[in-house]
Amino acid sequence: MKKLLLYFVGLVLTCFILTRAQAQEQRSPFWDEIQAFKKQDSLQMPPKNAILFTGSSSIRKWESLQQMFPKYTVINRGFGGSTLPDLKRYLNDIVFPYQPKQIVIYSGENDIATDTVLAPEVLQRFKDVFTAIRQKMPEVPILFISIKPSPSRAQYWPIVQEANKLIKAYLAQQPRAKFVDVYAPMLLKNGKAIPEIFTQDSLHMNDKGYLIWKKQIQPYLVK
Repeated sequence: MKKLLLYFVGLVLTCFILTRAQAQEQRSPFWDEIQAFKKQDSLQMPPKNAILFTGSSSIRKWESLQQMFPKYTVINRGFGGSTLPDLKRYLNDIVFPYQPKQIVIYSGENDIATDTVLAPEVLQRFKDVFTAIRQKMPEVPILFISIKPSPSRAQYWPIVQEANKLIKAYLAQQPRAKFVDVYAPMLLKNGKAIPEIFTQDSLHMNDKGYLIWKKQIQPYLVK
């Protein structure tokens, strides 16, 4: 009887370990980052009716976001390396709970450079995100920041330009939605990216780059 009991306990423990391991393997990308946001919210929930900035690492690394918009209450929920499908996956976790008065999105660059999708697919992915937000928040203004001209990804610029054009045209037909162009202001007259606004990786920006973004974005923010 004792041996049978030990066998049964061992079997249960083995099943538990295997199940937990499988669950960890099946975790969605960026699961840990999202859980960190949720833990942070459990300790201190951000105020409602703020402006929510979300998307990929160009948002996540905007550490001076609140300082650059001192007259606004902003929430930063960018998660590095993410794509538009990743953003859609976590809308219930890092967008809807905050009940923001405006949503500002920067995403799509990693879709092109990492997932190697073309401009029409970027547009479709953005439509999926936009539609999902509209189903829950039909009145909240949405602002899309154009995909930027990262020097390290210059080979993708033609796709970036086309994707920006498609998304801009789509948003022009949508109520309470705007497209803000940061692509052109980040270029020199010769068409190359301004080098001093980027960090050493030629992908992410320093404060000089974010000051360009601030100038372009601020006129569109809801007061």
